[in-house]
Amino acid sequence: MDFSGSQTIAAPIDKVWAFLLDVNKVAECAPGFQSLEVLGEEHWKAVVSVGIGAVKAKFTLDVTRPEMHEPDHMVVKARGKAPGSAVELSGDMHLTAVDSNQTRMDWEAKVIVSGTIASVGARLLQGTAEKLTGQFFACLKTKLEPGGTSQS
Repeated sequence: MDFSGSQTIAAPIDKVWAFLLDVNKVAECAPGFQSLEVLGEEHWKAVVSVGIGAVKAKFTLDVTRPEMHEPDHMVVKARGKAPGSAVELSGDMHLTAVDSNQTRMDWEAKVIVSGTIASVGARLLQGTAEKLTGQFFACLKTKLEPGGTSQS
């Protein structure tokens, strides 16, 4: 499955970049996030719980950030397994300063899901992915935009 979109965040580009660099802050916004372990520089193990319809799975993901160009481009890759299922994903983000207090994030993600969760929840995968993406960006905006819960 391929996804893409654009979000405008009411925060300066350097603030958005700093947030995206902090894997713990990003993880807090990931729906279903349970734990994060640092394995090395730009390399983590994350545990995320996902439900697709009636099927629930807890994925252990190997996450890397193989490419970064401050302050406007970042690539994230992850692959992982849950009992009877597997997932592979890559995300590509480009930031553009709209003005001094607004940043546009253009993003693309490719997700490959296999196993039980793919066969049972195939019809629901697209809608679930869109819902989870919406939750992630709502959280990100709450933490970055003025009046949100972020501490500078």
